[in-house]
Amino acid sequence: MVKKLITSALPYVNNEPHLGNIIGSVLSADVYARFCRLQKYETLYICGNDEYGTATETKALAANMTPKEICDHFHSVHKSVYQLFNISFDFFGRTTSPIHTEIVQSFFKSLDKQGMIFEQETQQMYCNVDSMYLADRYVLGTCPHCGYDAARGDQCDQCSKLLTPLELKEPLCSICQNPPVKKQTKHLYLDLPKLQEQLRSLLAKGETTSKWSANAVKTTQGWLDHKLKPRPITRDLKWGVPVPKEGYENKVFYVWFDAVLGYISMTKEYLPDHWKDWWQPKETTQLYQFMAKDNIPFHTIIFPAIQMASKENWTTLHHINSTEYLNYENQKFSKSQGRGIFGTDVKNIGLPIDLWRFYLLFNRPEKSDSQFYWETFVEDINSNFIDNIGNLLNRILVFFKKYFAQEALAFSFSQEQQDFLNEVKEDTKQVVNLFEEVRLREALQAILALGRKGNGFFQEQKPWEQIKQDVSLAKATVMTLASALYNIGILLAPYMPETSESILAFFNKKEVSFADLNQWDTLYNTTWEEPQILYPKLDKKTILSYKDKFDGEKETEQGNAWEEVEIRVGEIKEITRHPNADKLFVEKIDLGEQEMRTVVSGLVDFYTAEELIGKRVLVVANLAPAMLRKVKSEGMLLTAEKGDVVEVLEPNAPIGSLLTLEGESDKNDASKQITIDRFCEIPFAIKDFKLTMDTQVCHIEGQAVTTQTVKQGEVR
Repeated sequence: MVKKLITSALPYVNNEPHLGNIIGSVLSADVYARFCRLQKYETLYICGNDEYGTATETKALAANMTPKEICDHFHSVHKSVYQLFNISFDFFGRTTSPIHTEIVQSFFKSLDKQGMIFEQETQQMYCNVDSMYLADRYVLGTCPHCGYDAARGDQCDQCSKLLTPLELKEPLCSICQNPPVKKQTKHLYLDLPKLQEQLRSLLAKGETTSKWSANAVKTTQGWLDHKLKPRPITRDLKWGVPVPKEGYENKVFYVWFDAVLGYISMTKEYLPDHWKDWWQPKETTQLYQFMAKDNIPFHTIIFPAIQMASKENWTTLHHINSTEYLNYENQKFSKSQGRGIFGTDVKNIGLPIDLWRFYLLFNRPEKSDSQFYWETFVEDINSNFIDNIGNLLNRILVFFKKYFAQEALAFSFSQEQQDFLNEVKEDTKQVVNLFEEVRLREALQAILALGRKGNGFFQEQKPWEQIKQDVSLAKATVMTLASALYNIGILLAPYMPETSESILAFFNKKEVSFADLNQWDTLYNTTWEEPQILYPKLDKKTILSYKDKFDGEKETEQGNAWEEVEIRVGEIKEITRHPNADKLFVEKIDLGEQEMRTVVSGLVDFYTAEELIGKRVLVVANLAPAMLRKVKSEGMLLTAEKGDVVEVLEPNAPIGSLLTLEGESDKNDASKQITIDRFCEIPFAIKDFKLTMDTQVCHIEGQAVTTQTVKQGEVR
């Protein structure tokens, strides 16, 4: 039988995990690992903390601690959070272990022997003020791809492109805010271009046979289409895996090189005598890797490239399951600003952990970014689970207790009931198939649909009337529904393990597997437990009271960000392609001022110039000007976004009209410029085709600003 080797992206150790981190990797992988065990597959689930690198050094410096002390602290925090969420790792390790150093150095020597490593003298950013070479994260500047002016030297948070510090425009040292200089240094490089075609073959297999996530295919294709370049594997740092090469005593391996090898080193630490059975196996082993979208290239390009370059027989990627992002109430999670739900918050709130697991998995961001909203938290749990599965369980148990608990009454299924059971078998088969294809949210939705079907059948059969005319038929109805619920109880085990145990315990069933699905005979001859409420419904008032508590810093000394922004109606009069960027337009927009504004927008992939010319649009009129690829942008054009759909907001109002909130008779003109970061603090969203700010609808001249295609989405 095929072995299932499952990993979730190694969480970085410099902070406490929040709900987005949890659903993006460890919880999703946990669901699939639990499914595999229930299917009796030989399964290994490996994860651990990524502990080396600049971010750890930075955190340690700020906290007046050593990097090891920071790692020890947050490793303990991470383990406790994952235990709280019942994440069923077989092993949760650390990249600072001696075994990890051994594995990384062994790979390096193998790659060096195969001619895949070369030395190159290169320029690196050096800060004369701080007298140090600057690691990538210590360099900030403007992204050359999208124009984002706060990109880091390793990656742009706006467009997710991986970068080098030398690519940034107008770079600054993040420590002292002074411009660094370029200085010569030597580093070792991995010759990625030699592996271009092998990696393209891996992608082709992933797209057709292994069914990679769509965003993984798209991201990897983009990397390969732009031709791979050699990447440095060493850095001028102290906190990292030492480089076993003469002349490199004061350098360490780049964290992107060492971290992905943690899956192998942690397996060796857990199974010192049998780790090769998983990573260099004689029989088929399939590697399933779970992560959020920012980690895709490290697992579809970098990790398999290192394995291929060694020319040894390694287990390489079979299936990658990558999510988009889960955000908090239209904003990013921020521990420093107290915004969003982090692991210890979940513990302190005190709700059953399976309800958190259910909500996160029900809203798993598989095709587009999703949002955590307290309102939907209440609605999804109460309506989709408690009023569904919980209600069905309570109905069955109460009816059975009232009429059949004291006697072993014989019964037989009617044709209608038998047809229903056949449908249950088919629905169950569909759920299992969805699990096999790692379509986790769809599988959960199919389980919930089975619950709704059960509630509908209860209403159709009307056992409360059957009991008056045919007691045996009424019992057959209850047993029909109990059969469906028994399957539901088993199918829920990967998602809600404690809830699954509770449901099955009512029928005196323990330690079941997926082989027990549809095995209902023993169910009809066992003593059932006393009926109890599975979960009480969440109190909306209580839950919504948490919103203010976890909304973070809404105001500063300058006041509320909404009061600072000035958004006006403009009309696009001229439009051209950006001279230095393929994805950008340069628009001339009339805001009713003496001169037209120049605005740069990234709409090339979504609109033609002809479609935009003459449109009325919303423009952030007092946004601080920014140089975007050498073109000065004097505002920002607002769009509604949902997944791959981008819609320009088109107000039906005169040029120059000011955006206000419902109930506001007027709004004072903003007296000063607003930064992009400050603007992003405003909780704009699209709700039911309307532009909203927090809970209020946005108006212009007394009319709501509406969308045509985006019903629920973000505003950018």
